[in-house]
Order: sequence, then C-alpha cells, then structure tokens
Amino acid sequence: MSDGRLRVLILGGYGTFGGRLAKLLANEPRLTLLIAGRSQAKAETFCRALGGAAETVPLAFDRDADASARITAAGADIVVDATGPFQAYGEAPYRVVEACIAAGTDYLDLADGADFVEGIGRFDDAAKARGVAVLSGVSSFPVLTAAVVRHLARGLDHVDSIEGGIAPSPYAGVGLNVIRAIASYAGQEVRLTRDGAPAAGRALVETRRWTIAPPGRLPLRHTRFSLVDVPDLRLLPALWPGLREIWIGAGPVPAVLHRGLNALARLVRIGLIPTLRPLAPLFHAAINRLRWGEHRGGMVVIVRGRDAAGQPVERSWHMLAEGDDGPLIPSMAAAAVILRRLQGQRPAPGARAATEALELADYQPLFAGRAIVSGCREVTTATAGQPLYRRVLGEACAELPEPVRAMHDLAGDKRVAGRAEVERGAGLPARLVAALIGFPAAGRDVPVEVTFRIRDGVETWRRRFAGRVFSSTQQAGRDRSEGLLEECFGPVRVGLALVLDGGRLLLVVRRWSLLGLPLPLALAPGGEAWETAADGRFRFHVEIRHPWTGLIVRYRGWLAPEG
Repeated sequence: MSDGRLRVLILGGYGTFGGRLAKLLANEPRLTLLIAGRSQAKAETFCRALGGAAETVPLAFDRDADASARITAAGADIVVDATGPFQAYGEAPYRVVEACIAAGTDYLDLADGADFVEGIGRFDDAAKARGVAVLSGVSSFPVLTAAVVRHLARGLDHVDSIEGGIAPSPYAGVGLNVIRAIASYAGQEVRLTRDGAPAAGRALVETRRWTIAPPGRLPLRHTRFSLVDVPDLRLLPALWPGLREIWIGAGPVPAVLHRGLNALARLVRIGLIPTLRPLAPLFHAAINRLRWGEHRGGMVVIVRGRDAAGQPVERSWHMLAEGDDGPLIPSMAAAAVILRRLQGQRPAPGARAATEALELADYQPLFAGRAIVSGCREVTTATAGQPLYRRVLGEACAELPEPVRAMHDLAGDKRVAGRAEVERGAGLPARLVAALIGFPAAGRDVPVEVTFRIRDGVETWRRRFAGRVFSSTQQAGRDRSEGLLEECFGPVRVGLALVLDGGRLLLVVRRWSLLGLPLPLALAPGGEAWETAADGRFRFHVEIRHPWTGLIVRYRGWLAPEG
C-alpha cells in the first residue's frame, strides 16, 4: 500500500467469478485491482470496460510460471484465486498458496472443491510464521452457509441437521470451469454426515425439493435440488459437534436440463460411464444457450435443532436475487473480506477454511442497493397453532397495516360486514364462469358480509353480496405449493403468494389446477388482488380474469367487525 491503495491481484480477473469480484470492488477508490489472466489483451479489454473509482491494472499472469516472483513484482497485498476448477489443479494444486506465503502476501480463493479447501490447513504453520492469512473457500459455500447457520442457531441448545441449496437464475451465465468441476464429481461418492456418522452420498443423484420464499416476497417456484460436493459437507460438522445430518444441493434450471444431468450421473453411479468430465463443454454450451424462465435466483438454508427446553425447532433462511444481481453473490464473500481489510480488520495469520471469516451482517452492505432480499422463517409447536396468514407470512406479518393484520388474526369463527362495488365481465364465457362459481352480480354500494370458519387449519370464507353467496377455502400450501396460500373455488385450486408492497398485501397467482390437474401458469386466472387499510378500515380489491374470457368479476370495498 505504498501509494495508499490496497493492491488486490485477482487471478482469473476477467473470468466469470473474478470479473464479478472486480465489479463489486470497482467503486472503491482505496483499491488498485490487478486484473490478471493468461491473456494481456483480454485483461486490457476488461479494465477499459469496468469503470469505477478503483485503479485497474491489466496483467498477464501464468500460474505455472514463477508465481512468487510475479506476485512480488506486482506489489500485491492480497491475491485472490478465482480461476479453477480447483478439483483439477493437478499434482501441485497449492502452488499459488505457496507462492503467496513465500512473497508474504495474503491469499484468498473462491474454491468450491471440498478436498482443496479441507487440505488448506497443511500450510497453517508456514503461514503463521510468515505472518500471512490464507483463507480458502471464500464464497457462498461454505462462508455464507456457515454465517447463516450461526444466525439461525442462536438460542438453540443443539443443532441436529443442516440442509441448504442454491438455485441460480437460468440467465446467470455459468463458467466452463464450474461445469468442469460439477462434471468431474457427478455420480461419484460424496463425503457427508448421516445419522450422526460419516457417510457417503452420490453427487447429482440424490435430490430434494424446497421453495425459496422470503417472508412477504414473491417466492421462487418449487425447486428440485441435487446433491453437490461442496466444502460445507465436511467443514460444518466440525463447527456444530453432534450434527446428525448435512445435505447441500444445487437447483439449476431449466428443469429438463437438470433432469438430464441427473440421468447421466446415475449412469456414472452404476459404472456405465466412468466420468462426465469430457462432456463439460457440451453441458456448458447447453446451459448457456437453452435458457428460459424467470431471471431470478436464490438460496435457502434450513436448520433443525432443539431449544433449551428440549423442544424441536426448525428455522430457515431464504434469499432472493433478481436479475443480474444474483450472479454477484458467490463473489461477495471475497469482496467483504477485502473491504474489511480496508477498515483495518485483517484476517489473523494462518491457513484455514474461511467458514468463520464473516458473519451474515457483513453481507448487508453488499446486498444493499441491489435487488437482493432475505428473511427467516421458524416452525415450532407454538407457530404451528398460529392463524393461517401469520404462518404463511412469517415475520413479514408484523409489516401489515393493523386493520389487515386484525382481519386475518383468526382465533375462531368470525363475522365482518361492509359495502362493495361489483363489476362483471360482459362476455358469455365470463358470465358462465361467474355463474358456476357463484360470483356476485354487478352493483354499487352492495352490502357485504363475510363469515370465517376454521376447521383443522383450513379457513372457509363465506361471502354474501346482497343476499348472493359464494364460498372458498384457504389453507397453507404443501409440496409444490409450499410457501403459498392455497385457495379453492369449487374445482379450481389456486396457489397464491402473499407479497408485501408498501402498505398493500398482494395476492399473486403462482400455481393453479383444475379438478386436481396442474395447468400452465400462462393459462391461470389472473387480475389484481390486494388488501390494504384506509381511514382505519380494512379495504379489499379483487379482480379475476382469464386470457380466454377477459374480466370475470371485480369487487372492491371495505369490511369491519360487526357492530
């Protein structure tokens, strides 16, 4: 830092993860970013396009040459290895680590290879003797995972299981080295913990399903995750002694490509194919060209344990990232460590996995200003008995306007009344659907009564508009409707996301079925539906329309407890 700037040498600096790290750090004027790779021309092109307040220097760097001399000549204070695949670094996988220790330079890597990260401890004595910090696995797995588990485990007497998964956007742009790493272990044995003992799973063969649903936000669709070989599987059990199970997966989309990868991994498992590594370029081309669906990604971590009273507790952390902000997250751990260094918080000397390098709060400055949201959910004996909307909304329920929260806090049967305005669709198909379900007739200043009945966690809403009655049932969604509110109108079942939008509670259609048969979302009934408060009253606006019928019914008005 002779010129007052911290000099950060990023190997693979114009690649997928290195480039994203540079983007995260580009606006920091106290940094000099040495963008390094085999091609000087590519490094120069990247630096010209990056912009920002940080100084950028393109640099040709061959890791197989005299790395220590090159690091010293560059005057690097920190070296970040963002190349990979770390599973295929050959006979001398730690040559850059050794070069950094020799040069007296701190080292970080974004390694996802479990063997590589687990083996970094062999350099602990040498790093301490040289006064150098060597941190491996400085990425979402295992740094973010470990930080989230620490957050979720607060107040728990014991942690029994840890599960988690990452679901990247189909438009995230996956690098070839990532695909090579996945292909190298697909179908192979993965070391993990089951039933409190070391065990083996099969990568890309075992699957689980979850919905990433931060409270009060539009969730991702129910996602299939496949077991991946990440450092968390070996490192986290040491942080939580007595852990009985750990399982980490990835949920790439489109689903058809994911299932194809599962099928090929099974062929490796039974010995028909020795490895999928030769197919990595084909996989890379397919996943970066055959892309459709929502440009959204996310991550979930689930912790199960027991509180001080010995009662079971399940807590989960859900994160959503919209658009191009999601792909930045794997590089955020390294960015956070570097920004902490600027604040005078240098990691202690020694070589170790980075599982304890950051806390969840360290990510917040990097999440802020981006379309990244997160939240927690908790399931206990107490929460299982909460009103339906509290269970679905979780901690976001506290953000509802008081009249809306009071309307849904049902401890038993309840009756409310008010006035409404009703519009009906004019076409014959719309009229037939409205008549079949029993929607009210058009009118202004229509008297409304709603009766709520609760039986076994299912709410029945009986609506009376000027003497005309129609009913529906609502309950918490399960399986593929996990995280949603399910409402049934006769043969039609609709999965609704409860989304907070300022002072409004939006009900957004995410799934639907007819006579139990799931149907495409593009053909689902739609229209705006929301609840809010005005003048101290509960206000509602419900619009139901369909692509084939147009408007079916729209009713809006207010409700209040009788009397």
